[in-house]
Amino acid sequence: MPTQEFNHPDRFVAGTVGPPGARTFFLQAVQGRRVVSVSLEKEQVAVLAERVNDLLDELAIDEDLPVAEEDNEPLTPPIEDEFRVSTLSLAWEPEQQVLIIEAHDRQVELEPTEDGEELREVTDPDAQLVRVLLDAAQAREFARRGLAAVADGRPACPFCGGPLDPDGHICPRANGYRR
Repeated sequence: MPTQEFNHPDRFVAGTVGPPGARTFFLQAVQGRRVVSVSLEKEQVAVLAERVNDLLDELAIDEDLPVAEEDNEPLTPPIEDEFRVSTLSLAWEPEQQVLIIEAHDRQVELEPTEDGEELREVTDPDAQLVRVLLDAAQAREFARRGLAAVADGRPACPFCGGPLDPDGHICPRANGYRR
């Protein structure tokens, strides 16, 4: 399995390309001159950012930590996705005090062992993986920016909560009339 690992990258962000309503979401890791971008769904970004915050809150990691500098810069070119993320995993490594985020291009397959009592991962030799190790301050900044990227989309309709296009939308709460 080809793995690209970033240990405390210079930059790890969630960002978008395109206008609201037609955006593509990316995770991007930058270390030195190496830039890796993977595309994913808006919901994956939202859930990942929320879970990062929840995990750090649960572990009470933020106490006496330096705050990472806010990163509101655009994604680093070239923005070409290595793959489309299928599965994300999140873990905390207590010995190194790092958060580990893994983006897989395929779902991890499980199969029973010979005794049939346990499951083991089946490794696809063509599957790709991006693994990023972040300290707590970097992780908190990643989550802040990820949630901001998700929130920067189309405004919500005040009646139905659905996304409003620039020319309005057909609102189900208004019996199909355009708002």
